[in-house]
Amino acid sequence: MHTPAQEPSSKNNNSENGTADGRARKAVIFFRRWYAWVIAPLLIGAVCVGIALACDYVGHLNRLALERFPQLPVLLLPPGFVFLAYLVQRFFRGTQGSGIPQAIAALEDTDPKKKHHLLSLRILCGKALLLVGGLSMGASIGREGPTVQIGASLMHAFYGRGSEMTAENRKMLIMAGGAAGIAAAFNTPLAGVMFAIEELGKKAGFRGFSRTLLTVILSALVSLALVGNYTYFGSTAAVMDGLSDMPVMIVLGMLGGLAGGIFSWLMVKMQRNPPALLAQVIFNRPLVFAGYCGALLAILAMLTDNLVLGTGYEATRATLASDHGLYSWYYGLAKMAATLLSSISGIPGGLFAPSLSVGAGLGDCLSQLWPSLAPHGAIVLLVMAAYLAGVTQSPLTAIVITMEMSNGLHLLLPLMIVAWVASCMSKLICREPLYDALSQKFLPAEQRTS
Repeated sequence: MHTPAQEPSSKNNNSENGTADGRARKAVIFFRRWYAWVIAPLLIGAVCVGIALACDYVGHLNRLALERFPQLPVLLLPPGFVFLAYLVQRFFRGTQGSGIPQAIAALEDTDPKKKHHLLSLRILCGKALLLVGGLSMGASIGREGPTVQIGASLMHAFYGRGSEMTAENRKMLIMAGGAAGIAAAFNTPLAGVMFAIEELGKKAGFRGFSRTLLTVILSALVSLALVGNYTYFGSTAAVMDGLSDMPVMIVLGMLGGLAGGIFSWLMVKMQRNPPALLAQVIFNRPLVFAGYCGALLAILAMLTDNLVLGTGYEATRATLASDHGLYSWYYGLAKMAATLLSSISGIPGGLFAPSLSVGAGLGDCLSQLWPSLAPHGAIVLLVMAAYLAGVTQSPLTAIVITMEMSNGLHLLLPLMIVAWVASCMSKLICREPLYDALSQKFLPAEQRTS
């Protein structure tokens, strides 16, 4: 039997316990709601930096091997492409190509159920390993597009572990992971935000103050902490004179957009409606087709002293920093062909870095043909942005990526002009944006638009 003096004490203890239990429940709910948005971007930043270092290392080894054995691509590329395509078909279906179309296809799925055929930890591991393998052989591919699928896969792995099991929450995780992958790969957080708005935001709404923004910031901070603040392609001090150079900007935008639109049209054509002779090989004997692509790339490498192999990072950086032309007139076109062969072969690999290298090669050629047109570095940088905008039809992303990767803030207005002109020009040639078109093959038949 309790005395009256004891009752208030008992009530106070129950009240305190209730308050403590309430705080604990709130803490658990808060943790479940937010832990994916804090832990996952930190992992994305670390994974993307690790992949970047591995790609740079194998690319360096490949260049050393080519200096000693210039004919190595003839022996390495055909069987290498077949082997990588076999691994994709046998163990890592869904990893082929850039990875951005897979992320877009996953965003188009309105089912809240967690699915693993496009985004998973298995996909993540396969994408990373095969990407490194492709660069070790000299394929003309980039690592930035694949980090979108890698980041989205890592973020998607946290779906279903919290309290929010909705299709909207799943889309937010995918979009945030993909944008974080771009930010960490390029070391450019603004590019990650622009990419989320232009490419991924079409399938899932992007809000300025959102978890996506937090994810991009955290992953970029990890990249900055591990590798420091650097400009990916160096920088140029070249400037344009403003309105007086407007005709030059328009011409550069049109040429870059024309070239980018042709590349996109060829990519879409080879996926949807290739020539009848090629269609039989592409769809029925994909490993044989991969071998053909590797053989043609090897021939192209021999004709260009192996300059078209790899990401093209060194050539782009050297061209941008120079005040005069460095390479033969055909480098940009040859690099475009090498990138097309690598991309349609079925092996994993992205388009961003090779596309910027193509743009640099085309700009270098234009500068040599018309030296008085504009300063060399300015022409190179503007055509880089124009070609990338033409390929992706995402002008804001092209502007920000080019500006951040080259410290080109002083050329912001010219970059905006050429990217807009290039995107408009590209749409006249390739009506559907490249990544949207490529994403159709990963959708169920009833959801495809064509």
